Amino acid sequence: MSPAPKPLTGILERLESGEVVIGDGSFLITLEKRGYVKAGLWTPEAVIEHPDAVRQLHMEFLRAGSNVMQTFTFSASEDNMESKWEDVNAAACDLAREVAGKGDALVAGGICQTSIYKYHKDEARIKKLFRQQLEVFAWKNVDFLIAEYFEHVEEAVWAVEVLKESDRPVAVTMCIGPEGDMHDITPGECAVRLVKAGASIVGVNCRFGPDTSLKTMELMKEGLEWAGLKAHLMVQPLGFHTPDCGKEGFVDLPEYPFGLESRVATRWDIQKYAREAYNLGVRYIGGCCGFEPYHIRAIAEELAPERGFLPPASEKHGSWGSGLDMHTKPWIRARARREYWENLLPASGRPFCPSLSKPDF
Repeated sequence: MSPAPKPLTGILERLESGEVVIGDGSFLITLEKRGYVKAGLWTPEAVIEHPDAVRQLHMEFLRAGSNVMQTFTFSASEDNMESKWEDVNAAACDLAREVAGKGDALVAGGICQTSIYKYHKDEARIKKLFRQQLEVFAWKNVDFLIAEYFEHVEEAVWAVEVLKESDRPVAVTMCIGPEGDMHDITPGECAVRLVKAGASIVGVNCRFGPDTSLKTMELMKEGLEWAGLKAHLMVQPLGFHTPDCGKEGFVDLPEYPFGLESRVATRWDIQKYAREAYNLGVRYIGGCCGFEPYHIRAIAEELAPERGFLPPASEKHGSWGSGLDMHTKPWIRARARREYWENLLPASGRPFCPSLSKPDF
């Protein structure tokens, strides 16, 4: 299979036709490791200070199979960035559009929960912050909008209501697990409220690994079906295994954020995740923190039969380790098969470390 050029269509047209849309992956965690983002505030000044680094990461995701270039605007609202917010949002849009133009990709303008909701549930003030970013996205003519990383469905609903003021499709993802949001509202009820607010695409992102995120997606799907509502489903989990985290997700694990490497999902884990997401009925499938370009390639390779083509990055990757059949050592050649990698139980190489941790909160 080889890439098949086609006319650029909108996000809803793609999803309504049954097409698989592959999102992008990790920016904050990845760029922190590469030396371009500072942990703590996790703000995206890099789009101005180091645009080549952001552009390169966008390109890696595009080459791996991403259909969406999401603007690197996480926490880029005025409450977090003061006077820099407008320039950062504009620069992020330009970088995403530049890279999207090199392939069959759409540009999504992204907003996230504010830093003030937990302390001041001032709806007017919070909506003003969302609206400021929306104005930049409208000026830069993004293709659709994503409200992501919301712990509270109330604030997520406010975000959807603001984004619906534009004429662009709205997706919304919450950073919750099966227990629901921080006010104990179930995933199913969260999905219902978000769709009623006007979201066309709903789901979860970040905070939890693939397995937990898919459990939450199943609950969201059930809630929508029970309410007689329809929406497209979207999932973008961590690229880490986090079965031991609590309601707050991986941020409460003692390894967060600088010691998570032993939890990284393999490419084969992600192929399994992509298949399970597809079988669940999710058609917008991507990743968040810890999700590297090779993880995105794994989604594209697993779903190549449905999509009809492989991404450019697969030119250097043999399916299920098939490239190893050229190796000089016979025991390594024996690994050039699907059964080997599907059944592998990878060791951590750390004999005195536990397999699970105890959350700090």
